[in-house]
Amino acid sequence: MHFLFPRIYPILDASYIPSNGRREFLSDLGASLAGAGVILLEYRNKTGSDAEIIADAEILREVLPQEQVKLILDDRADLVESIGFDGVHVDAGDVTVREARRIVGPGRMVGTFAGSDQLLPGILDEPADYFAIGPVFRTTTKQTDKKNIGVEGVRRLRKAAGPEFVLTAAAGITLETAPLVIEAGANTVAVAAAIFGVADPAGEFRHWRERLEDFR
Repeated sequence: MHFLFPRIYPILDASYIPSNGRREFLSDLGASLAGAGVILLEYRNKTGSDAEIIADAEILREVLPQEQVKLILDDRADLVESIGFDGVHVDAGDVTVREARRIVGPGRMVGTFAGSDQLLPGILDEPADYFAIGPVFRTTTKQTDKKNIGVEGVRRLRKAAGPEFVLTAAAGITLETAPLVIEAGANTVAVAAAIFGVADPAGEFRHWRERLEDFR
């Protein structure tokens, strides 16, 4: 599918959602993010039940207008169509990119992990719309045993991939380092803790968007 990726998109990890008042929290958060100009959001819930994932996703879809915001579900290709999301992100251990493409159906987005220090063999032959790289820096949001690649790792992976593929850089990126990651060759940065670990996620996202909007 044709989609112009923003320079930043948030990853809402379920660990940032309170157990009490969950619906109200997500409704308010989603509305504020839409008002701040979010056009792509990934929802990630590694430990929740199907019922919890579906309930959260339905709230997000309700408050984030489909004509304005693309919603990506982490891992669960099998739920994407039923909850009205726009795509899925799959990694090693999930279904394959080709299987995810078949499951979510035409017109939806599929992303996958492409590598850390080196591109995974054959990964660019997979029918993905974007390829995640990293961890760029140390992250506390997602457990990983991969080593940090830093800005120079992003530069190496861009050189290896060539100019035509969408590369999403993630993990430990801050407002100060994000421009360096973009300059090194990432099309976009995916951010979790730096957005949702602060008191005003929508305001923080707005700062990031304003900082990075000149990188076109």
